[in-house]
Amino acid sequence: MFKPLLDFEPELIVPDWPAPACVRAYSTTRRGGVSAPPYGEFNLAAHVGDDVHGVRENRARLAARLDLPAPPLWLDQVHGARVVDAAATDATPQADAAYTSAPRTVCAVLTADCLPLLLCDRAGTRVAAVHAGWRGLAAGVIEATLRAMQMPGSELLAWMGPAIGPRAFEVGGEMRELFVRHDAHAARAFQPAPGQKWLADIYQLARLRLAACGVHAVYGARWCTVSDARFYSYRRDGVTGRMATVIWMEGVRGVRQPSAGEA
Repeated sequence: MFKPLLDFEPELIVPDWPAPACVRAYSTTRRGGVSAPPYGEFNLAAHVGDDVHGVRENRARLAARLDLPAPPLWLDQVHGARVVDAAATDATPQADAAYTSAPRTVCAVLTADCLPLLLCDRAGTRVAAVHAGWRGLAAGVIEATLRAMQMPGSELLAWMGPAIGPRAFEVGGEMRELFVRHDAHAARAFQPAPGQKWLADIYQLARLRLAACGVHAVYGARWCTVSDARFYSYRRDGVTGRMATVIWMEGVRGVRQPSAGEA
C-alpha cells in the first residue's frame, strides 16, 4: 500500500515555448507522489504493477496541482501510429497520440524513456500529445498526428519533453537501417558504439520527421531520463513508473504565453 505524503506537491516541468496563452502544458517528474519503490514516487501509469490506490492518488494530485478542467484521456499505448480525437473518445483507447480542437479537453501521454511530444498551433485552436518511442517514430506517429490536426507545419509549435538522451540510447544496426532507409539524413542521428552498436539521438530523429512535415519551431529536447534520477527510466531500472505529459486549451485564445522555465 502507498504511504500518503500530504505536504509534498508534484514537481513539474513547464515547457519553455512561445505557445498561445490559452495553451496549458506540463510534464511530470517522479517526485511528489505516494507510490512505493520501485515505482516511487509519482507514478501515473496503471499498467506497470503499481498499487492501484497509489496510482489513483497520484492522478488526483496531478489534477489538483494543475487544476485540470477534466480528467486526462489516458491512452493504451502500443508503440504504433494510431491517433485519436480526445474530445470524441472515451475509456482508454489503444493509440499513441491524441489531439483536440475542443477547449478544456486534456490530452496526455505516459513515458519512461520514450519521447513525449507536444504540439499546438500558433493561434491556439488545436493541441496534441504524442508518445514517440523509436517504434512509433518509425511507424509514422508524428506524421499521422500532423495529418489529424489538419494544420500546415509552418503554423505549428512542437515541444519535446524528457526522453532517453543520445549518450544512453544504445541500439542495434537494424534500427539504424530502418530510419536511414526512410530518410538518408537520419544517419546523422546515430553515432558508432562498441560491439557493432549505435548510439541513437531520439530527439534528432523526431526533429527530422517534424522538419520533413514543415514543423521547424521545435523546443525542449534537453534531458536524459537515464542519467537524471528525477525521471523514470525503463532502460535504467526495468520495473519502474511512468511520467505524464499533458496539454489542453483554456477558453481564451489568440494571445501568446510568455516563456517559462522549470517549476
